Amino acid sequence: MTTPPTSARAQFSIQRTYAALIDEAWALWTTKAGIESWWGPEGFEVTVTSLDLRPGGELVYLMTAVAPEQVAFMKQAGMPLTTECRVTYTEISPPSRLAYKTLADFVPGVAPYEVATVVELKATTGGVKLTLTFDAMHDDVWTERARAGHESQMRKLDALLSTQGKGVRS
Repeated sequence: MTTPPTSARAQFSIQRTYAALIDEAWALWTTKAGIESWWGPEGFEVTVTSLDLRPGGELVYLMTAVAPEQVAFMKQAGMPLTTECRVTYTEISPPSRLAYKTLADFVPGVAPYEVATVVELKATTGGVKLTLTFDAMHDDVWTERARAGHESQMRKLDALLSTQGKGVRS
């Protein structure tokens, strides 16, 4: 079994500016309906089973592979199609900052470890700037998978806001 990382890891950021109000963007990250409307990479659906939005509180959700490509990948990797995921909130500063840790306990042969994520929202003229910053994983392959997953997830958010006329501005 591979030992999880113990020292500080690299971090990566993704930025978007949307033609949405900061409170609208905040709700997409902090409510059951908001999270279920876009969370998770493309080809996956999410069902929130518990949401306790406070430092030390948890978001518990089921992430299910639904698209054929993702179903095939999960099967080939020996991973279940539906996984219960837990996010533990470390900071809640409405409506501008949300920080949480996710337990990476889904990688075959790797001991579980925590991955930190920070969501920052800043009101701009005519919109909101979103910066998503997350830790690297235990190796380059899984870090690239995590980055691709976050980018995929952000494309789902982009599409959702576009259908509401609040799409990406830059």
